[in-house]
Amino acid sequence: MLDIKFIRENPELIKENAQKRLIKVDVERLLVLDEERRKLTVEAESMRATQNRASEEISKEKDAALRQPKIAEMKELKAKLVQAQEKLAEAEKEFNALMLTVPNIIQPGTPIGKSSDDNVVLREVGEKPDFNFTPRDYMDVAKNLGIIDTDRAARVSGSRFGYLIGAAAMLEFALIQLAAKTLMKKGFVPVVPPVMVKPEAMQGMGYIDTEEEKEERYYFEKDNLYLVGTSEQSIGPMHMNEVLDVENLPVRYFGFSSCFRREAGSYGKDTKGILRVHQFDKVEMFSYVKPENSAAEHQLILSLEEELMQALDLPYRVMQLCSADFARPSSATFDIETWMPGQNQYRETHSCSNCTDYQARRLNIRYKNPATGKLEFVHALNGTAFAIGRTIIAIIENCQQKDGRVKIPKALRDYCGMKYIEKK
Repeated sequence: MLDIKFIRENPELIKENAQKRLIKVDVERLLVLDEERRKLTVEAESMRATQNRASEEISKEKDAALRQPKIAEMKELKAKLVQAQEKLAEAEKEFNALMLTVPNIIQPGTPIGKSSDDNVVLREVGEKPDFNFTPRDYMDVAKNLGIIDTDRAARVSGSRFGYLIGAAAMLEFALIQLAAKTLMKKGFVPVVPPVMVKPEAMQGMGYIDTEEEKEERYYFEKDNLYLVGTSEQSIGPMHMNEVLDVENLPVRYFGFSSCFRREAGSYGKDTKGILRVHQFDKVEMFSYVKPENSAAEHQLILSLEEELMQALDLPYRVMQLCSADFARPSSATFDIETWMPGQNQYRETHSCSNCTDYQARRLNIRYKNPATGKLEFVHALNGTAFAIGRTIIAIIENCQQKDGRVKIPKALRDYCGMKYIEKK
């Protein structure tokens, strides 16, 4: 979330930013509640102080007749204090709920738009394959090779699930190893995180602030736990309520985990295959950095995403998302969309975001600034190394052969032990 002091001092900026992001925020009501809760806090503290003094006086008073009126005053004061505390609790509850609706401030240079149609193509990289045959959709190729099975998965688990079998599973393992080798050279520490997190951790990351966001999550009421939609949601809270050593910044992790999403807003979209599923695996980067370094770290994460794509020799384009098309915690987001010749379109395979101190403030992750001697919030960033399923789709479609085989990218061959995926 944002600093309430910043909101008080910049109400018009907050309104303008929310409008650009197409997010409804009642700034006036928020500021009224802020003033009300501060006033009630002062009143409650004053009454407590009076109550403490009166309590001392009563304990020292030996005359029962003199004690009685003071006891009566104490009871009246206690009732008023209870009322003030109830009002304060109500104001705090509404205030906190409104604070969660305030989005992060967009970075300068972010294109202003109303939908994904207003995203900007920054560059296209790589040559689209020139086939001497009509390229097929990945599921046609995969079913023929027997490496992806959604029919059996549907019988076992329902729609939007799939089995990766044989060479497809080996491709997953190879992609994980390629990502690990690449990212560890840049100081990213491997993590296999929990895939179930407490509500306070998920809310700290900013992904259950609205009913729509909650609808996208799998929640186990009996256990009071959420399944993560990306390992970012588990890695981000790793250091909640901690003060990080400034000498150790940046702290960089990459996590591998299964991810779970209801795909609540995608009914009727991509229902076949493994492009949009309820469970998928992913390698995700996450960094905690000093505020002055977050823009550079964002570019580093994007460059690593591109390095991995270029290692696979897959054609892609880099997109800068417009103000209305990225998540509330982010201040700037870039996507990579990979060319899918069997579908004759680009598809999102990567995303990387600079969330500045928005998540760190909620999670209370700080460092001591040596210049000021004060505790300040770190900046948090995340980025996709590989969304495994979508990367496998891209490999199948771009590397398919006329005879039905799939040529394995050179960067993966040593890891998966094959040059082609062939029908057995």
